[in-house]
This record gives sequence, structure tokens and C-alpha cells, in this order.
Amino acid sequence: MTLRRSPFPESGYGGPMTVLAHGAVRKLGNAHAVLRFDAAHPEPTGATGQRLLFVDDRPSFELTPWCGTCPMLFERKEGADRTLSIPDLAARLEAGLSDVDSSVIESFAELLPVGKYQPMLLSISPHLVFPLDRDDYFAHEQVQTWGIDPFWGLPAHPRTPYYRTFDTAVSPHSHLYEFVVPMVPPSWNDSDRVRHFEQRLRTESTPTAVAVSILDVCVPAVAHEGRDYYAHWSLIHFLLDGHHKLEAAARTGRPLRLLSLLAVDAGLTEKGEIADLLGVRSGQPSVRVPRGTTPSAARFS
Repeated sequence: MTLRRSPFPESGYGGPMTVLAHGAVRKLGNAHAVLRFDAAHPEPTGATGQRLLFVDDRPSFELTPWCGTCPMLFERKEGADRTLSIPDLAARLEAGLSDVDSSVIESFAELLPVGKYQPMLLSISPHLVFPLDRDDYFAHEQVQTWGIDPFWGLPAHPRTPYYRTFDTAVSPHSHLYEFVVPMVPPSWNDSDRVRHFEQRLRTESTPTAVAVSILDVCVPAVAHEGRDYYAHWSLIHFLLDGHHKLEAAARTGRPLRLLSLLAVDAGLTEKGEIADLLGVRSGQPSVRVPRGTTPSAARFS
């Protein structure tokens, strides 16, 4: 089993008051939205096609397969080539939100497909991760449970840098991992805008990014001997606004606020798991210790 040094503090990653505010689940969205969660065309065999996030009717991310027993996935596709900021809200979001602001939610809801959404205002401290590096979930925690892909002989590859923000135990048999996934990689960001937010974040923690989110809960169908068998709760935020803010927060190590619009029906969950999420996300951060290791050993490769 591969062990690694955790990127997170000894007690986990996150901090006090990580859920700053939340609203009731509500119906939002636009029948002609630029963004939608859907399946690709069915296979000739009649099997359900790939699960995808579309932007402008172009596949932008391939998502976890429908079965719920396969490993979690967000793999960037060619359709992920632009951000979805709303210029009229730029100043308001830079100043920051202190609550789940209805007018901001309704503005971003025009980009989203019709459905039920759970709004949450979170405090996050993002850590930038590159595929196959020492902090890559796909190369470490996922492999510890599912092993490597049996065909490719490699871990899953998201084809994008991404941010890790929070880990915590759900139960002895399940663990929450939180990710913020940019629509375009940080290398596309404007360096002057990043420096602007670096300066802002050194004195403020209120600048706010916005994301549409899903919760995918996955557990292998079979427990393999020697593997760390448990349910992985993956809270995945696809970034609509705030690409420069996230990079600045990761560079400075400063917290940032994230307005998450959790698409209740778009994730892979069973009854009660969405309702439990707020309590889980409000818990103390913690790092999972892989089965058969000690807490100190689990932090070193």
C-alpha cells in the first residue's frame, strides 16, 4: 500500500466555521441553461452512456460512472475551455458574501439546469494538486481502495490540476473528500489578477467564488483483501466564478469563501445522504488512516 505525507494539518484540512451559512433546498435553473448534467448517447448495446457535465452542449467533464461501485471521476474534456463568471457580480463577489445571497444565487441559476439545489456558503483553504503528484487523490486514496485501472495499469487521471479543500470522517466506514475543479487550468489565469487577489486575501477572507456542485458516494462492490475498503463521499465543486481567487488563496495559504449550489439530483447518492452532508461538512477535519497503518506512518511515503 502506498503511503504519503498528508498535505493537511495533523487534524485534517479545513478549520472552524467551515459552513458559514446555508439555505433550504430549492428549485432553480433555466430550461435553456448553458450547463447540464446528462448522459452521452446510449451505447449500441442499449447501455447507458457516459455520465457527463456539458457546457454549451459540449462534453466538459466525464463524471463517475452511474453504477456507484466504480471509482469517482472528474476528467476534463475539450468543452472545458471557458469560465462562467457574471461580470455584473464581479465587484460584489470580490467584496464577499456573508450569507447565501438570493440575488446572487438567482443570477447564477440562469446558467444551471432546472432542478433542486442546496445552497451553502463555505470557508475553504484550497491546496493546488497536479495529477500523479504526492497529494493526488486519484493516485493515492483511490488506489488504496480500488487499486489501479486493470486495463491501463495506471491510476485514473483527471487531465486537470484541481484543488483539495477538506477531508473528514463520515463514519468508521466512510470518509468525505472535497474538491474544487476549475473549468480552465490555473496556467490560463491572468497573473496580474492573481496577484491582485493575493494582496486582497492577505487582509480579507471574504472574497467569494461560486460553484455548481455534486455529491458522489462510491463504494466497491467487492472488498479485496489488503485494500482499504470504505465508502468515498466525494463533494465536487465545479468552479463557475473565482479561478483567480482560488489560485491566489492556494498561493498565500489564506482562506476563501465559496458559494456552492449543490445539484441535489445530479449526484450519486442514496436517501438521506444529501441531508447528512451539511452535518458532515460542519465536522472537524480529519485525515483517514489507511487500514493496517499507524497515524504517523500514514503521513509519509
